[in-house]
Amino acid sequence: MMRIHSELQDGRLTNCTKLAELLEVSTKTVMRDIAFMRDRLGLPLEYDEKIYVYRYSYPVKNFPTVQINEGELLALLVAEKALKGYEGTPYHGQLAQAFEKLSAGLTSKISFAPEHMNSVSFHHTGFGKADLKVFDRLTKAIRELREVDFDYVKPDSKTVETRRAQPYHLANRDNFWYLVAFDVGRSALRHFAVARISDVQLRDQTFLVPDNFKPETHFSKAFGAFVGKGDHRVVVRFSPLVAARVRERVWHQSQVEKERADGGIELTLRVDDLDEVERWVLGWGAHVVVVSPLELADRVRTTAGRVRKLYPR
Repeated sequence: MMRIHSELQDGRLTNCTKLAELLEVSTKTVMRDIAFMRDRLGLPLEYDEKIYVYRYSYPVKNFPTVQINEGELLALLVAEKALKGYEGTPYHGQLAQAFEKLSAGLTSKISFAPEHMNSVSFHHTGFGKADLKVFDRLTKAIRELREVDFDYVKPDSKTVETRRAQPYHLANRDNFWYLVAFDVGRSALRHFAVARISDVQLRDQTFLVPDNFKPETHFSKAFGAFVGKGDHRVVVRFSPLVAARVRERVWHQSQVEKERADGGIELTLRVDDLDEVERWVLGWGAHVVVVSPLELADRVRTTAGRVRKLYPR
């Protein structure tokens, strides 16, 4: 739109065909941008039907800019830093482009000292790998409500399976991308790790997402990415040595904290599966004790025994 504005400055005339060639977009895109400039930004754009051109009805010196205060600018700088942690992952290109568009419209009324640029940093560990072509096709299928065929390899298998699915949602859980989709062949809702999907083909068949499917509800009892069918009340006690670190985070939306007399902390969670909770508990080593359920305590004890056997004296 700023390029269109520059073409119209100083009383110059132009039309959709010339602008489309200049910007390398369709004439429909140009018409939508012109309508936005006129109706939403209040620019005096008018169309001369006699000679088929657009012009400003009166001189316009500056393109309307985004008004922003110091705090909002700092937030944008933080967002830009966060983007660097997503390089090579889905959405990075689109996010970077969106950031450039936002920053391009800013005024020069606010400035920051160089040290402010390095006041925030981000680090992410264990990003899930994902083929951008696969990700883009899945995104298109979700947007257009089209069925897909794709090849899939389970984590414990080397056999490639062809799946036909109705894709509902893409979820990033613990830095790993998952496709939530209705598996047509198995007549059930499934989670597919995007990193294990290849050769996505969009079908002509369309579908409707059930009204009762909501991502926030679907994952409400999941501790991580896996959605189970159980209902477990998990109670774990952390020692005083790690209690401060436990208090610093929200581990699950259902968590209830209880302070202990010894300085430790007790967490109560309501989850639908114990697999990911077990791995989380084991990650705290000897600083956590499972109070309930008994099933989880037995699983942690069994796994800890197996780990011990791997390190004989």
